[in-house]
Amino acid sequence: MALTLRYAARSDVGVVRPGNEDSGFAGDWLLAVADGMGGHAAGELASSMAVATFAEVADTPMGQDEALSILGDAIDLTGERIATVISDEPQFQGMGTTFTGLAWLRDRLALVHVGDSRAYRYRDGELEQLTKDHTYVQTLVDSGQITPEEAATHPRRNLIMRAIDGIHGVEPDLSIRDLQSGDRFLICSDGLTGVVSDERIARVLSSGDPTGVVTRLVELALEGGAPDNVTVVVADVVEVADDDFRYEDLPVVVGAAGESRNRRRLPNVPWPVDEQPDPNAARNDGPSDFEDEAPEDSPVEHKRRWRRPLLLGIAAVVMIFAAIGAALLGWISSQWYVGSYQGNVAIYQGVPGSIGPVPLQRLSQETGIAVDDLPVSLQQRVESSILVESQEQAISTVAELDSEAQACGSAEPPAGCPDSAADEEASGDSAEGGAST
Repeated sequence: MALTLRYAARSDVGVVRPGNEDSGFAGDWLLAVADGMGGHAAGELASSMAVATFAEVADTPMGQDEALSILGDAIDLTGERIATVISDEPQFQGMGTTFTGLAWLRDRLALVHVGDSRAYRYRDGELEQLTKDHTYVQTLVDSGQITPEEAATHPRRNLIMRAIDGIHGVEPDLSIRDLQSGDRFLICSDGLTGVVSDERIARVLSSGDPTGVVTRLVELALEGGAPDNVTVVVADVVEVADDDFRYEDLPVVVGAAGESRNRRRLPNVPWPVDEQPDPNAARNDGPSDFEDEAPEDSPVEHKRRWRRPLLLGIAAVVMIFAAIGAALLGWISSQWYVGSYQGNVAIYQGVPGSIGPVPLQRLSQETGIAVDDLPVSLQQRVESSILVESQEQAISTVAELDSEAQACGSAEPPAGCPDSAADEEASGDSAEGGAST
């Protein structure tokens, strides 16, 4: 007897987002979900590259002794490929992706995890979460400041502390997991777990085939409002006779990684073997083998003689300005600061201000922390913009501001908080009124 996988995958854009930045993959050797981030900075490309890279790495069996090392190297390779795209297209700086994958080792699974996409195992009626979210709220849970139930509705629950972005090195969680016939594995983006409870997920996993299960889970997310993209991969571990053992013909690729437009934007990425030619792609037969000819001394040829150097000179000037612009854009994209957005604390990539109508920053994260809840001195600093050296420092600054806001919201707010400042002013006015009578 032998163990094998029976799997299915599905991805949906949801009801709010304009495009799908999730990517999912299910094959004989790999189950994976990547959740891209960066919006206009091409999160869909980051998640697509992650899935394509791991599909390439896991295309052949790997031994248990080398599995974790191979998967860790694949995280680094994904980062390098994202870095190459950013180098070629500086406006994409800020793109990144989570990644959660299970590599098939015949009698075990190797787990690799970065970010807040999750992996679960359903066994004997019990649902076990195999991954820990790399998020700000998870650090609060780990430190005992909030409960897991509070984390599920915390306004900063989507603030990710670890992702593959091509700029910062990332340490993945790596482990080997045992399996047995009858196990059911689920990998999903936070578009599912953000709106569907573990209890409901467990009930759906308790019956049905993988195709029916992924369909129902996505439907539940849509019924719950689906404010984010939702991607689900489900695989069953089944026992078959040796002579019935088989592999699926093709992997299942869903979401951004399966879209031909994203594959065309990344021609050097080794896409999974499911790729199909796009029948709507415009055919380009290249330049003609013949050019218009003109007599050597004709007026047309005289025009060509002076026009070509002029065009070359213009092209050189344009290239110089383009290089300067690209360098400036690259520098701006490497800057970060904490400011305000519609009354809330926010993280920005770039620098404050604008050149004419062109802003020099983009909103990276709106945190939900009201500026008015901060001590008065910090309100002024946020409104004036707090410059930081990196995205990590921006997240750390937000965490400190969150602690200050919580302190101001306590029963006995410290001096400098909005309520305490108002009390002190009222007390001063009362004292002055008593002295004048």
